[in-house]
Amino acid sequence: MKSVTVLIDVPQTPEQVYDFLDVVAHHERFTNHYLTDWHYSGPARGIGSCATVTAALGGTKTDVTIEVVEADPPRRIVERNVSAAGRRLAHGTYTIEPLPTGGSHVSFTYAWARVPLADCLLAPVIRATMRRANRTVMRRLATELGHHVSTAGS
Repeated sequence: MKSVTVLIDVPQTPEQVYDFLDVVAHHERFTNHYLTDWHYSGPARGIGSCATVTAALGGTKTDVTIEVVEADPPRRIVERNVSAAGRRLAHGTYTIEPLPTGGSHVSFTYAWARVPLADCLLAPVIRATMRRANRTVMRRLATELGHHVSTAGS
C-alpha cells in the first residue's frame, strides 16, 4: 500500500519542534481526535519510548503499539506501529527541515510495511482516511507547538 505524507510549516526552529516531538506523551495532545486511551512505557523520550493507544478511524477501533525506533536530532523521528494482532505493521516518520526564512517544514509520512488482506482491498479508502486524519494532526501539532514553546520560553 502506498504511503501517505502530510506537511506543515511552523515558526518554531527544528530544535524546538524536535524537542516537542521527542516526548511521546506530547503526541496525545495533537492526535487525541482519533488516538485515545494512551498508556506509556519505556523512556519518556527517544528510542524505546512507547505508547499503546486505541485508534478509531473509519468506524473501526483497533489497539496500536507505537514505539520510537530511530532518532536523528533535530531532523527525524521514526515510529514503528503494530496493530491488528501483529498483522499490520507501519512506520510513521517525522522529518523536520529548517526553512530559509526561519521556522521549520515538518512532514509526517505513514508507510505500511505489512497489512491484512482487507486493508489491501480498501487501500484507497484507508489512505484517504489517514490523510484526512493526519492533516488534522499537523494543524493541531502547529497549535500545540505554539503553546509549548511560548510556555517553555516564559
